[in-house]
Amino acid sequence: LEGMEDQEVEAILAHELGHFHHKHIRKHMITSFTISLLGLALLGYLINESSIIMDPDKAITDWFFHGLGVSNPSYHTALILFTLTMPVFSFFIAPISNALSRKHEFEADAFAAKHTNADDLVSSLVKLYRDNAATLTPDKLYSAFHDSHPSASIRIKELKRHA
Repeated sequence: LEGMEDQEVEAILAHELGHFHHKHIRKHMITSFTISLLGLALLGYLINESSIIMDPDKAITDWFFHGLGVSNPSYHTALILFTLTMPVFSFFIAPISNALSRKHEFEADAFAAKHTNADDLVSSLVKLYRDNAATLTPDKLYSAFHDSHPSASIRIKELKRHA
């Protein structure tokens, strides 16, 4: 917040209060918890369907362990393998998660614009993006997979509608 005017700091705080007002943290925690439960349910399914754990003689038919090169499967191994392979699958879920996060950012921006001066939030965003060396117009495909916040140009365009 160094180098920011008082009004810009106020706008940033209003943005953060917007997250609180819209219960974004609670929604994120519930979503993360649900995804974790689904992941553990999938792990349970893979283990229960595993012919290796139930019948070691049928090891060749178990794609989960055999496909990952494990010759001595166990529940512990299953958990480790699952943890190691999840990033591969979660990469493809990232655009959905990031889209939800960007929606929350727009909601928090709108809250801040309603309760403070939208132009102050715009000027603070420009400074924050500049100070963090973030591009103002990132590639859309890259952004979908890697950016939890909308680009500065899109946020500024939306904020100007509220000004």
